[in-house]
Amino acid sequence: MATTSSTPAPKINRIGLSVMEYKGGKTTLCAGCGHNAISERIIDAMYEMGVQPERVAKLSGIGCSSKSPAYFMSRSHSFNSVHGRMPSLATGAMLANRNLLTLGVSGDGDSASIGIGQFVHLMRRNLPMVYIIEDNGVYGLTKGQFSATADVGSKLKTGVVNDLPPIDTCSLAIELGATFVGRSFSGDKRQLHSMLKAAIAHRGTVMLDVISPCVTFNDHEGSTKSYKYMKDHEEPLQDINFVPYFEEIDVEYDAGTTVEVTMHDGSRLRLRKIEESYDATNRIGAIQRLLEAHDKQEVLTGVLYVNSTAPTFIDLLNITEEPLATLPESVTRPSREVLEQCMEELR
Repeated sequence: MATTSSTPAPKINRIGLSVMEYKGGKTTLCAGCGHNAISERIIDAMYEMGVQPERVAKLSGIGCSSKSPAYFMSRSHSFNSVHGRMPSLATGAMLANRNLLTLGVSGDGDSASIGIGQFVHLMRRNLPMVYIIEDNGVYGLTKGQFSATADVGSKLKTGVVNDLPPIDTCSLAIELGATFVGRSFSGDKRQLHSMLKAAIAHRGTVMLDVISPCVTFNDHEGSTKSYKYMKDHEEPLQDINFVPYFEEIDVEYDAGTTVEVTMHDGSRLRLRKIEESYDATNRIGAIQRLLEAHDKQEVLTGVLYVNSTAPTFIDLLNITEEPLATLPESVTRPSREVLEQCMEELR
């Protein structure tokens, strides 16, 4: 008797999509590049959170990192901007359509050098978006020169030693007003995955600095952004557990060892302390801990700071609930009478 074999149906998420529908094009980055690992975690997080791909706007600037949006979520909106100018584009996109989930992917050169001015103003406005810095400490597209996040004493493959102090984008983001700041390592799948899911649920500026070793120019002895250095110097602040609003949230845990933050949509971010004294809701304490870690040559990873109650830039502007992009001309274009009245008031 003939037998028939059937291929099992692909697993789908809560909105009926398979993980394949969150994929992008084939990567052209170097084999083993940490940026590819970050793209994979983004795909997994978006799939598990049940995000509609067409609701996502992917934005980037210039650099190896800024190529990454092509490698995930091909059904989403996407725009590759001028070097360092992605924050302006993100601001315009969010103001035009507040229903978008905006995801910006940048690099340490794109954000901390040519784009530092735009980065600063984006952080202080608390625009509701996820901003990921794929941080490898070098300019990978222009043969591996040091970027502004390279540590003092870090050495290039050519033997050149960096003499300039680094810009810590996490400290800067916390000081300026970002409301969810974290640092992770592209090689830490579990931690980065949990942080990305929490970032998707957060309403405000999320800034994630992800150390992502450049396998071509900055993954050697003497580099402070190499896989080996990260493995030897990483200091995780907490174990991270994220429970989305659509899942059962009544989870038991030992009292006194966990900080729980409720996100705007009802999701829960649970941070089980490794260091008993660390509180991720303490803004001043977060900056102090980062400074202490820098002096000890530690690389702190985890959720460094979170504030789920601060108003966003859109809240402060009192913009209508309906996206500006969908408003009719009768609402967005003042009549001649209204313009004449305005002119009369100015005379």
